[in-house]
Amino acid sequence: MYSGNGDLVADFSKEKRIFVPYNAIPSNVINAFLSAEDKNFFTHPGVDAKGVLRATFNNITNIMTSKRLEGASTITQQVAKNFLLTNEVSLNRKIKEAILAFRIERALNKERILELYLNQIYLGSGAYGVAAASLEYFDKSIKELNYAEAALLAALPKAPSKYNPYNNIDLAKFRRDLVLKNLYQNDFLSIEKYNEYKNLNIKLKKKKKIYLEDAQYYIEDVRKNIIDKLTYEKVYKQGYNINTPINLNLQKIATESLRNGLIAYDKRKGWRGPITRIKYNDNWHKNVDKKYKLENSINWEIAIIKEISQFQTKIETLNKSNGLIKYNEISWTKKEFEELFKVGDLIYVKKVKDNYYSLKQLPKINGGIVVMDPYTGRVLALSGGFSFKSSEFNRATQALRQPGSAFKPFVYALALENKYTPSSLVLDAPLVLDQGVDLKKWKPENYGKKFYGPSTLRVGLEKSRNLMTVRIAQNLGVEKVAKFSKELKIYEDPEELLSISLGSAETTLLNLTSAYSSFVNGGKLISPIIIDRIQDSEGNTIINNENRKCMNCDTISFTGKDYPQIEDNYNQVMSEQTAYQVTTLLEGVVKRGTGKKLRDLQLNLAGKTGTTNENTDAWFIGFTSNLVIGVYVGMDNPKSLGKFETGSKAALPIFREFIEKSVKKSEARPFKVPENMTLMVVDPLTGEKAKFNSKNTIIEAYKSKNVLNGKVLYSGNNRIDTNNILKFY
Repeated sequence: MYSGNGDLVADFSKEKRIFVPYNAIPSNVINAFLSAEDKNFFTHPGVDAKGVLRATFNNITNIMTSKRLEGASTITQQVAKNFLLTNEVSLNRKIKEAILAFRIERALNKERILELYLNQIYLGSGAYGVAAASLEYFDKSIKELNYAEAALLAALPKAPSKYNPYNNIDLAKFRRDLVLKNLYQNDFLSIEKYNEYKNLNIKLKKKKKIYLEDAQYYIEDVRKNIIDKLTYEKVYKQGYNINTPINLNLQKIATESLRNGLIAYDKRKGWRGPITRIKYNDNWHKNVDKKYKLENSINWEIAIIKEISQFQTKIETLNKSNGLIKYNEISWTKKEFEELFKVGDLIYVKKVKDNYYSLKQLPKINGGIVVMDPYTGRVLALSGGFSFKSSEFNRATQALRQPGSAFKPFVYALALENKYTPSSLVLDAPLVLDQGVDLKKWKPENYGKKFYGPSTLRVGLEKSRNLMTVRIAQNLGVEKVAKFSKELKIYEDPEELLSISLGSAETTLLNLTSAYSSFVNGGKLISPIIIDRIQDSEGNTIINNENRKCMNCDTISFTGKDYPQIEDNYNQVMSEQTAYQVTTLLEGVVKRGTGKKLRDLQLNLAGKTGTTNENTDAWFIGFTSNLVIGVYVGMDNPKSLGKFETGSKAALPIFREFIEKSVKKSEARPFKVPENMTLMVVDPLTGEKAKFNSKNTIIEAYKSKNVLNGKVLYSGNNRIDTNNILKFY
């Protein structure tokens, strides 16, 4: 699996293998394997008669002393066994092996046989072939190996597990030195070089997968997706190259932002207690359950409480480092040391500096974050929780939750598609609705339980007014709202209830974030893409999720001044003008409404908070001109997050941190105004045309067909001048 920039992110395989042609294998690697396995390879016809006689003589002694029998297989015989036979230990198999070896020698030249062998042989730690083994043990290309390193690889085929340097480095060195001795005796090494290499210690270096932990939720979704499409056997055995849109830098920032936001919420709820308690002694490290260990990227350590005093606590970490926790590092708990800890408590800590540590706690709350390209649907980053090791459940793609007020922009978009304007007035007043036979009356309320009278659409969305939203949905017809949500792929089959307008149905963070992309891209419906392209081992494309076409790429010159003309076949789910109007309304949410905590960033941002009943789920979906970011926060077993834990307080800070770390001012360009729009200076509260020297004004966006001589018109069968205000109450 590769990132959008071509970086290796992960591999799904039963065997680590990289095929290298014979001409690319350096001579020192070839010489090492010949000296270790078959020094007469280039002269025998497939079976080494001298080797067979020597092994037969030695095995007579081995049988009498109950020692392991020696083999006399040549490299050609090993190729025959590895490709065509089983590992059965019998005379019958050895005869077949010899016959096949003669036939292989007649069919293939020596170089091809050696190429097959060096790419097929198992060398321990899941590595098959010299190229994969070189990376596994030394993190080097085979061309960079010296004779000592090549000799270690050549030492492994005899017993890959027994001589594996990760298991027993002394035994591995002993076997390596025997191969070096063979190299000297076969005149591949001088006595000086032999002594030099023999005295070298084995230095191992595993290949680092830098971003693997941060991207684990994304990787797992890709893995499950391709197994569904191609089957498990094909994915793990046939050598596909999977190109994905993941941006490793954005992924790292997204994961950190989510974790920091969840930690901040968890701290507000106080200290819940230690991980567990064990007996403190010299061997306490051996009694720590592996399930408590977290990703290295979280950068926390497990420690045990050694000694408690009034002003500090002494700890010892799992790697046997001693440290102190000072009072200022536990102030968030609002407790004293004696109330917090007992000797033997296991806790999470993070190093602050020197031997000082801060107290950490695994958040009980969880959440997800999604970062998308709104024009293509390519998912650039995705995280489905605080820690993949703690829980593999993906809250971004698997958790079905109510979006609450984060769904409202789609009700307003539908209204703008059906003769409303941003200045239409809707009554914000008490409302009681009949839900059906034997059901209680439904009485929706605003957050804060206040009513504000006639208000513009803009104010209704900026302030997230529930009663206005329900009235709009009632006027449009609930069946239209349900149908629109299905077209946008937010819900699969929602019930036609008015409560759907307040986000009462369930969806995933990925689906909701994808739907918000329509506001940025001019009203087009895109589908989230986590796989760009899959190629087989021969480079043939078998899956390609690119839905756009270049219309002039065959005719333009790459050295000329012409630009490629890209067209797509995405469905138009709302007009460009409506999409832009909703975008300006959501900009208002950031400037004056429930998202105003982002205002001081002074960036071109738009977005909407979402909070469900009793503050069970918290959302913030926001966007710049080229990125859409969705954030969800909630408990895995849904329950209230707390009285004041709204989307603005619990989810928005995660969005803010991501934007601060990833978006430059030059990248957050103003949103593109489509054709056939008229911009007017109006009073945001009344929607009336602003008076001269008026201080409270905004620039409102109207569809040009709704404006005549500086006044907003009703866009129905009959155009009615209503003095710049549309009234629906």
